[in-house]
Amino acid sequence: MVVARTRGIALSGLDGHPVEVEADVSHNLPGFVIIGLPDAALGEAKERVRLAASNSGCPLTDRKLTVNLSPASLPKHGAGFDLAIAMASLASAGSISAASIRDVVHVGELRLDGRLRGSVGILPAVVAARRAGISTVMVPAPNAREASLVPDMTVLAVSTLREAARWHGGDYPESNEAVEETWDPDPVGHRGQTTDPCPGDLKDIIGNDEAVSALIVAAAGGHNMSLLGPPGAGKTMLASRLVGLLPDLDDEASLEASCVRSLAGFSLVEGLVTRPPFESPHHTASAAALIGGGSSIIRPGAAARAAHGVLFIDEAPEFPAAVLDSLRQPLESGRIVIHRARSTAYFPGRFQLVLAANPCPCGNYGVRDAECTCPPNTRKRYLGRVSGPLKDRIDIHLNVNRITAAQLRVAEEDGKRTSTAEARARVLAARSRAACRLSGSPWKTNGEVSGAWLRSQPQRLSPATTVSLDRALETGFITMRGYDRVLRLAWTLADLSGELFPHRQHVGEALLLRSGVSL
Repeated sequence: MVVARTRGIALSGLDGHPVEVEADVSHNLPGFVIIGLPDAALGEAKERVRLAASNSGCPLTDRKLTVNLSPASLPKHGAGFDLAIAMASLASAGSISAASIRDVVHVGELRLDGRLRGSVGILPAVVAARRAGISTVMVPAPNAREASLVPDMTVLAVSTLREAARWHGGDYPESNEAVEETWDPDPVGHRGQTTDPCPGDLKDIIGNDEAVSALIVAAAGGHNMSLLGPPGAGKTMLASRLVGLLPDLDDEASLEASCVRSLAGFSLVEGLVTRPPFESPHHTASAAALIGGGSSIIRPGAAARAAHGVLFIDEAPEFPAAVLDSLRQPLESGRIVIHRARSTAYFPGRFQLVLAANPCPCGNYGVRDAECTCPPNTRKRYLGRVSGPLKDRIDIHLNVNRITAAQLRVAEEDGKRTSTAEARARVLAARSRAACRLSGSPWKTNGEVSGAWLRSQPQRLSPATTVSLDRALETGFITMRGYDRVLRLAWTLADLSGELFPHRQHVGEALLLRSGVSL
């Protein structure tokens, strides 16, 4: 009997770390011990593995079996180590080849009857294995398609523990029992569903030409925006159309968004995510639901699931202030960091934020032919729930009004409304110009660019061009962060116009978009 070794993957956020799973059979009193900082679910693996092996016709040894998960200082969570523990245990007893399992990563949870259950987080686990230089991974059959999305990897899909043991040289008869290959989603991962809206067409928006123009600017530069207006003004319609204007995800963003989706508990049956995601959490969502978290296993929240897409916060003042303020750090850094006592998890946090709010609790403030019953202090407190630092991180502030019957008739008679296809072509052209200018830098869109870079040569604009912006800064109308964000907007407007540099009118229009009626 030898010390058998194989590998599993420990996930912390999207980061995966290879874990060496060692098994040793000794002549002490019978028992099964797992050491190496397992959590409660992993500590229960000894019962699952023993019963699954027995019911599969390949029982474990009846001697003392010790399984070590190395490095011991690395926290390990969940039931995804079941298959690796079972393979190491059988190899230690000489039932299967110890050499065969050594260079294979095993990921999967066992049922008591020996079948393998489809697991969450398979895609990031396989990506971590590839980064560690491992080229072969064994996964449950329901996750085979997802694991195959990672290039240059040999994926071994098995349905039962006996099938896995036979692949590694175990002398067990082949089972004739049909195995139903179903993917069982993790209920914890499905607390928040990724919304796949039917975005509709931009032509559906009537009488809000300024809002449509602002939406195109936001899509072209990756800018955050806020929408303030009464119920029925079309705020939700505008936000949902933003996704249709965004370009397809590139390979890196597609893989990252797909890994988040896998970790959240969604089966990637249609392949990698290629379109920007859209998330719209309810106003009762907690900070953990919005950003991510959990007591033992850290799950991605709505903001992480919206990475490279749109996070729509409808009825923003109805959210707790502390929950909204948790978005400040991701908006600034483009990364979500969740700290726990034993580990730190990282998720992507580069998304476009769209905040929407009514002008007051009753929604009628400023509406023609409607009476607002809210006192001034109530209106002030209502909009004050969105903190100043969060507002300062929003590039475009837009006031959306209800359309009148006259506007509706004119729009229907005119019929000249911008379609999503036309607007998206403009967005793609503007992003192409920005990508050429930003080539060699760490940024891809104007919304990500550092203000220091924009204010340095050769990008620095002349004082004659920024005279209105400089005056706004001197009078305290905008902050230094706001100054830089206006510059980003000006560059986006120049890209949409096909200009090499922003002109004075671009800066003025950007300042108007920035200083519009804000929350």
